[in-house]
Amino acid sequence: MSPALSVTAISLVVVATIGIGLFGLRISRTTSDFYVASRAVSPRWNASAISGEYLSAASFLGVAGLVLVNGADMLWFSVGYTVGYLMLLVLVAAPLRRSGAYTLPDFAETRFESAAVRRICAGLVVGIGTLYLLPQLQGAGLAVQTVTGAPPQVGAAVVTVIVVINVAAGGMRSITFVQAFQYWLKLTALAAPIFVILLVWHQPTGVLDSLHGAAAAWAEPLSRAGGRDHPLYATYSLLLALCFGTMGLPHVLVRFYTNPDGRAARRTTVVVLALLGLFYLFPPMYAVLGRTFAPDLVSTGGDTVVLELPGRVFPGTAGDLLGALVAAGAFAAFLSTSSGLTVAIAGVIDQDLLRSRLHRWTGGDYVAVNSFRIAALIAMIVPYLAFTVTGALSLADTVGLAFALASSTFCPLLVLGIWWRRMSTTGAAAGLVVGGIAASAAALVNVSGGPQGGWPRALVGQPAAWTMPLAFLTVIVVSKLTPDRIPAGTARSMVRLHTPEAVDVDRGPATLINRPSSAAHPSRPA
Repeated sequence: MSPALSVTAISLVVVATIGIGLFGLRISRTTSDFYVASRAVSPRWNASAISGEYLSAASFLGVAGLVLVNGADMLWFSVGYTVGYLMLLVLVAAPLRRSGAYTLPDFAETRFESAAVRRICAGLVVGIGTLYLLPQLQGAGLAVQTVTGAPPQVGAAVVTVIVVINVAAGGMRSITFVQAFQYWLKLTALAAPIFVILLVWHQPTGVLDSLHGAAAAWAEPLSRAGGRDHPLYATYSLLLALCFGTMGLPHVLVRFYTNPDGRAARRTTVVVLALLGLFYLFPPMYAVLGRTFAPDLVSTGGDTVVLELPGRVFPGTAGDLLGALVAAGAFAAFLSTSSGLTVAIAGVIDQDLLRSRLHRWTGGDYVAVNSFRIAALIAMIVPYLAFTVTGALSLADTVGLAFALASSTFCPLLVLGIWWRRMSTTGAAAGLVVGGIAASAAALVNVSGGPQGGWPRALVGQPAAWTMPLAFLTVIVVSKLTPDRIPAGTARSMVRLHTPEAVDVDRGPATLINRPSSAAHPSRPA
C-alpha cells in the first residue's frame, strides 16, 4: 500500500468534508438548524445521511475482521445491524417524531413529566455516545497507522478536529450534507475493490480450497470457531442487542427528529433498510478473500483486512490505488459516525449542563448556538482523552457492548413508554437504572479480562439476553407497584404520539391543522 496515495485520498476526504460542512454553515442560523436541521430533511436525503452515520468503524472494518477470524457466526452482525432499523420502523420511528422533541431526554421528560428521568437519560446518552465514539477513534488511528505507520493518536486527533469543526460550524444542518455524501463514498470504496477482484481474478476455486480442511470450523455456523463458549446463546444474545439496541442509540434517534412528520420518518427508515442491506453485502466478501490472501491476519485480529486486501491481491500500482480508495472510505466512516454522535452528545450536554450554568454565570445573556458549539468541543475531547488511556479494543466488540447498553436502557423506555399507558415515572427510572447498571457492569468485567470460560464468560461477553429482559421486567413490576406515579398527562402524551400531525390534539380529531413540530417544548424555536 502506497502511503503517499493513501494520505492523498484521506486528505481529499477531509477537504471535501470541511467544504461541505462550511456550506452548511451558510444556512445554519437557528437553534432548530443546529439540533434537528429545522425538521425539513426529505426522506431520501435523510436516509443517505442516516446510513452514512450508522455505518461506523465497526461496519467498515470490524465486521470483515470478525468474520475473518471467528467465522460464519459473525455474519449475524450484518443481519442485526440492518434488522435493528426494522424494529425501529415498526415500534418507534413515527411516534418518536411526533413527540416534537429535540433530544431523547426531551422525550423522556415530556412523556414522564420528571426531571429525574431526564437526568438519567442525559447521563446514559453521554455514556453510550462516548462508548460508541471510542471505536471510531480507534479505527481512525488504525487506518492511519496501517497506511502511514504514524501512531494511532494521530488519526484519532485528525478525526476529533475535523468533527468539532463541522459540528460547531453548522450542527445537524451541516452534517446532514456531509453524512449523505459519505455514505455513497463508503459504499463505492468498499464495493469497487471487490468488483475489480472478481473481474480480474480467475481462480475462485482457490478461495474455496482455503475454507476446507483446517478452516472447516470457520465456515460452520454455531461452531466454537474463535474460542467462543455456548455459541447458540451468544448468537441469540448478540441478535437481541443489535436488533433492539439500534432504537436506543442517541445518534440514530436524533435523526428521526429531522423528518417533517411521522410518515416521512417511516419512509426514511424503509430507504435506510435498503441502503444498509446493499452495503453489508461486501464486508463478508473481504473476510472470505482474506482467508486466501491474508491468512496471517487471522492471528492479529483481522481489523485491517479491508485496508490490506487490495494490496495483497494486486501488488503494485493497481493495489495502491484500490487501497487508497478503501482508506478514504474508512476515514469517511469514522468522520460521519463521529459527527452524528457528537451532535447527539452535544445536544444533551448543551441543554442539561451548559445552559443552566451559562444562565447563572451571565444572568441569561448568552447565545444558545454558542453553547452548543462549546458542548460539541467537550463531546469530542473527552472520548479522545479516554481513547489515549484505554488503548486497543476490538472494534465490533466495543460497539456490541454499546448496543447491549442501549438495548437494556432506552429500548424498554421507548417501547413501553410509547405503547403502554400504565408505565409509571418510578418504573421508567427503575428500568433505566437497573438495565444500565447490569449492562455497564458486564461491559466493565468483559473489558477488564472477565471470566476465562464457560457460562460466566458467555453471559458477560454477550449480556443483552439477560440484561434487556431484566430491564423490561423491572419497568413492568415497578410500574404495577406504583400506579399513583403514572404521569397525569399520560393520555394526552399517548394521543400526541399516535395521532397524525394533521390532527389537532387540543381540539379533537376533526380539526386539521399544521401542528407545531416543537409541541413538546413550545417555548423553544421550531
